[in-house]
Amino acid sequence: MLTINQLYKSYGNIRALNGISFQLVPGEIFGLIGRNGAGKTTTMRILSGLIPANSGSAIYNNIDLLHNRKLLKQQVGFMPDFFGIYNNLKVHEYMEFFASAHGLYGLKARNRWTELLEMVDLLDYSDSFVEDLSRGMQQRLCLARVMIHSPHFLLLDEPTSGLDPHNRNLLRSILRQFSEEGVAILLSSHNLNELSYICTHIGILQSGKFLLQGSLSDVLRNVNKTNPLSIFVYSGIETAVQILKQHPLVKTISIDQSHIQITFTGNAQDESLLLKQLIDGNVLIQSFHREEGDLDTLFLQLIGEEEEN
Repeated sequence: MLTINQLYKSYGNIRALNGISFQLVPGEIFGLIGRNGAGKTTTMRILSGLIPANSGSAIYNNIDLLHNRKLLKQQVGFMPDFFGIYNNLKVHEYMEFFASAHGLYGLKARNRWTELLEMVDLLDYSDSFVEDLSRGMQQRLCLARVMIHSPHFLLLDEPTSGLDPHNRNLLRSILRQFSEEGVAILLSSHNLNELSYICTHIGILQSGKFLLQGSLSDVLRNVNKTNPLSIFVYSGIETAVQILKQHPLVKTISIDQSHIQITFTGNAQDESLLLKQLIDGNVLIQSFHREEGDLDTLFLQLIGEEEEN
């Protein structure tokens, strides 16, 4: 596990990171969400050793990787939002080059890059030139490259940017496989729904600090509490409306034929009691459910609240 604690970073008078803390846990995928300039890329560049933090730590096995560059390079793989491709190399030459950069040579290197190319579905292209690969293939090649030294922590900055749905699905499958093997993954994306497909945990950054972080299931559960209740009534809609108007937790009511949508501030138990009250009032309910939330809804809600403050 990598414990990141109180990271601060400034560029001149601009505070890029304002004391963020989180953990990268083996087998988990942590998604960083935020607008441009929120601090996502700065966080990854610090954790990959490309730039120093002003203060803070990244503790692995009681060692601060930010002050032990050799161990950091052994334990962290970083894929930036640009390829860093050497077009004049063949795919196997490209992998051999980066293997040698991490001290892997000969049969050991070949076994490792062969294994990785097979994982990213590029083994059949090992004799192809890198420049002849599609964008999606090049992206998967970069992912294989940053895993060449078997790091415990994988940092990916906008890994699905510019990919078509097929290649996004392939990349998600590969990342899940790495995760299942115990790699802790940190990734960022502007595509919030993309993160919801793959991440186990998320953190929403704004102005260099977390507005919210936690497991994806817990976060979305909290979002759902703020979403409308949707009620479809088979019969007794007038009675239903009267009950809802008198209920203290119902704030707004919208009616469209047999569909009633309400803003309801109660919890799950309050929802059950409301449903019972409607049934006891001889209202025949066809369906009764809380509308599901998503990361887009949560992000816009939190960013809006932050800007108002």
